[in-house]
Amino acid sequence: MSDLDEKIAQIKANVRSYPDFPKPGILFRDMFSVFQQPELIATLRDVLVSLARKIEPPVECVVGLDARGFLLGPFVSLELQIPFVPIRKKGKLPGKTLSAQYALEYGHDTIEIQENSIRRGQRVLLVDDLLATGGSLGAACQLVRGLGGEVASCLVLMELGALKGREKVPADVVSVIQY
Repeated sequence: MSDLDEKIAQIKANVRSYPDFPKPGILFRDMFSVFQQPELIATLRDVLVSLARKIEPPVECVVGLDARGFLLGPFVSLELQIPFVPIRKKGKLPGKTLSAQYALEYGHDTIEIQENSIRRGQRVLLVDDLLATGGSLGAACQLVRGLGGEVASCLVLMELGALKGREKVPADVVSVIQY
C-alpha cells in the first residue's frame, strides 16, 4: 500500500456515518469528524494537494463549491499558490454574477460565480466534499465554462457511486473516497 493509499485509508476510517439523517433511508457521511483531529486535517490537506499536483497541464485556479468546498479548496489553492474562487448559492455574491440552475430531489437550486473571477482559458480545478447525484458539480462546470474557463478536473472528498452522479459531470472526476 502506497503512502497516499495509507493516508486515504486513515481519512476514510475517520469519516462518521449517521443513518437516517437528514431523513429516513439516508446514510449521511460526515467529513467534519475528520476536522476534529488536527493531524487528520493535515493528512487530508496532503492528499488533496497530492492529487491536484498530478493534473497535467497544471491547474491555474481552484474553485470551491458552497459550502464545504470552501474548507477544502483553500488547502489546494494555498499550497499551489494559485487563486481560490467561490461558487455560492444564489444571492450570496456581490457584483455581477453568472448563474446556473440544477435539479434537486424535489425542485431546483441555483448557484452563482462572480463574472470577473476566472480568466478566459484558465485551467480550473473544482473542489467539493461530496459527489452524489452530480447536479451541483455539473452546474459548477457549466459556470466555469460560461466564463471561458477550462475545467481541468473535479476533486471531491467522497463519492456515492450508486447515485451515478459522475455521469452528470462533463469533466474528469477524482474522488478520494468512494462509497
